Amino acid sequence: MKFDKLVINIQNTHDELQRAAIKAVNRALTVRNWLIGLYIVEFEQNGEDRAKYGERLLVDLAESVKIKGLSETNLMLCRQFYTMYPHMLSVIKSSLEHGEMAANRIHQSLTDELQIIGSQEITIHQSATDEFKQDSQSSFKTDHQWIDPEKILSKLSFTHIVQLLPIKDPVKRAFYEWESIKQSWSVGELRRQINTLYYERSAISKKPEQLSKTIEKKAERLKAADIIKSPFTFEFLGLKAKDVVYENDLEKALIKHLETFLLEMGHGFCFEAKQKRILIGDEYYFIDLVFYHRILKCHVLVELKVDDAKHEYIGQLKTYVNYYKKEMMKEGDNPPVGILLVTNQNKALVEYAVADSDQQLFVSKYLLELPSKKELIAEIERENNMLRENFAVYGSLGQ
Repeated sequence: MKFDKLVINIQNTHDELQRAAIKAVNRALTVRNWLIGLYIVEFEQNGEDRAKYGERLLVDLAESVKIKGLSETNLMLCRQFYTMYPHMLSVIKSSLEHGEMAANRIHQSLTDELQIIGSQEITIHQSATDEFKQDSQSSFKTDHQWIDPEKILSKLSFTHIVQLLPIKDPVKRAFYEWESIKQSWSVGELRRQINTLYYERSAISKKPEQLSKTIEKKAERLKAADIIKSPFTFEFLGLKAKDVVYENDLEKALIKHLETFLLEMGHGFCFEAKQKRILIGDEYYFIDLVFYHRILKCHVLVELKVDDAKHEYIGQLKTYVNYYKKEMMKEGDNPPVGILLVTNQNKALVEYAVADSDQQLFVSKYLLELPSKKELIAEIERENNMLRENFAVYGSLGQ
C-alpha cells in the first residue's frame, strides 16, 4: 500500500464513522423526545392521578424528572412532536424491536400503548396522503406525497423538527420536510425559507422548478458539527454550553479577560452569568456575559464578536435587551443595557444598545457609570494583540 492510499483510508474511515456516530446520537435524541411525548399524552388521557396535576403537569414533571434540558418548554415540544408525528410509530417500534436503541426496558415500558396507537397511525397517515393528492399547488412531485418517517428520523435533526412544529398545515409542513431532506438544509436555512414564505412563493410561481434550483444553489447546507452544537444535543449528551458555543479559543480567552476587566473596574458590576442561555420563540440564544450593575440597578449584557462588524450584531443585542426588559426585570430595576464589542485583526468597535424608549435614561444616567467606548476599545485592542501573539507562539511550538 502506498503512503497516499494510507492517508486516504484513515481519512475516509474517520469521516464515515464520525458521521455514523453523529447520526446515531441524533436518532437517539429524536426517538427519546417522541417517546417522552407519547408518555405525556398517554398520562394526560389515561393516567390514574392525572386530575391531580391538570394544567401544571409539565411544570411538575420538569421539576421532578431533573434531567438536563427537559424544561417545561422542551417537554411541551416533545408532546407537540408526538401529536404531530404519530406516524413515526412504525419506525420507532422497529428501532426498539431490533435493538438499535439498546433499550429492552424502554420497549417493555411501552406495553400495550403502541398497539392502541397503531390503529390511529393508519388513519392519520391516510388522511395526510389524501390531502397531498388533492394539493395541486405543491412543487414537489406526487411520488413524495408522504415523507417516509425513516427519512425524517435519519435525515433531519430534532432542531429541524422544532422549526417545523409551528406549521399546522400538514401539506405545508411536509413540503419543508421534503425540501430540507432533498437539499440537506441547515437549520438556519430551513428557518430562513419558512420566514420568506418559500412554500407560498412556490405555489404562485409560474416556474417553481426554476425557483427550487435557484434556492438550492444558494442554500446553506447542514454540517455534522451543526447537529452536535445544537443545544438539544449537548444537553442530551450531558455537555455544558460553554463546551460547544465558543467559535474559537481566542474568543473564549477574550471573554474570560473581559469578565475580569469589568469586575475590576469598580463601577458596580456584579457577575451573574456566562454564556447565558435564553429562549426567544422556539430558538435558543447565548449571551456572552451578563452582569447586574448595583449602582444603575440594571442588567448589563455583553456580546463579543471576533470578526468584522455587521449590522445584524447590534440588532441581535437589542433583541436580548428587549427580552431582558420584558422577562427579567424586577420591581425596582431599571431597563437593561447591552454592550457590543467587535474586534478583528485591525481595530475594535464598541456600541451600546438599549430599547428605543430608554435612550434618554441611557444618556442622562447610564453613561456616567458605564465604562466609556474609549476605555473598552483600548482594553480590547491591548488584550487582543497580546492573545494573538501568544496563540501564534503556541501554534508555532505545536507544529
